[in-house]
Amino acid sequence: MNEFHEGSRIAGEGKPPAYPQTGVANTCRAFKEYEAMFRLTEADWQAGPVLDVAGGGSSFTAHLRGIGVDAYAADPFYAGLTEQVIADAEKEIEVSSAKIAANANAYDWSFYGSPEQHRKLREQSLRRFAEDFRSEGARERYVAAALPSLPFEDGFFSLAVCSHFLFLYADAFDERFHTAAIEELLRVLKPGGQLRIYPLVTLKWEPIPYLPKLIDRVAGLAEAELVPTGLPFTPTPSSLLRLVKLG
Repeated sequence: MNEFHEGSRIAGEGKPPAYPQTGVANTCRAFKEYEAMFRLTEADWQAGPVLDVAGGGSSFTAHLRGIGVDAYAADPFYAGLTEQVIADAEKEIEVSSAKIAANANAYDWSFYGSPEQHRKLREQSLRRFAEDFRSEGARERYVAAALPSLPFEDGFFSLAVCSHFLFLYADAFDERFHTAAIEELLRVLKPGGQLRIYPLVTLKWEPIPYLPKLIDRVAGLAEAELVPTGLPFTPTPSSLLRLVKLG
C-alpha cells in the first residue's frame, strides 16, 4: 500500500490549498474523463449492466446508453425537477471552474491542457447529459438514490464506478459510512464484477488513513488493487481503487 502515500505533485512545494467546498458537488464529467481516470476499456463496459454512483450531470451513462450498453446512474441529485437538475449542474460548472482557476497552479494539466479546456469539456458533457435526462424513460436509468442504500437487486451489475465522492468527502462521511457504502456497491455486483473508485484523497488533498483497514475489512468480499489512474489532475497524486467481487 506504500505506493498510495505520495507527496505533493511537485517536489519541494508546500501543501496545496484545500478545495473550498460546502456540501457535495454535482459535477459534469465527460465520458473520456471516466475512461481515463478509471482505466476503462471497451471490454469493461460491454459486459454490462453498468452503474455510475454519484454521477451528477456527467455524460458517462448517456454515452453508454447511446452505444447500446445497459447503463444506470444513481445520485440523490436526480430527485429534483428535470430542468432544475440541469440548471443546478450548469451552475456547478460556473462555480467549480472559478475555484479551479483561482488555484490553477496546484493542478496537473497534462490531461486537460488548461482551465479553459477543462471547462469546455464539462459544458459538452452537460449538454449530452441534459439531452438524455430529458428523454422518455430517463428516470428509469437516472435513479434518485444515495449510498449506502441502493435500490438495485443483488448481483445486477458487472461494473460500478464512483467518481469524486467516496473518500473525497471523508471529512463529512466517516469510516463506517465508507465501509457500508463499499459493501453495498459490492452487493449489487455480479461475482467477478468490478468496482472502481477515484480519487483516494480528500478535499484537503490528504490520503485516507483508514484505507488499508477498509480494504482488509472487505477482503472476504472482493480482491483489491491500487491502479495508476490515466487522468492525473489532483494536487496530491492518487491511484484508483479497483475491487473485483469474489465468486
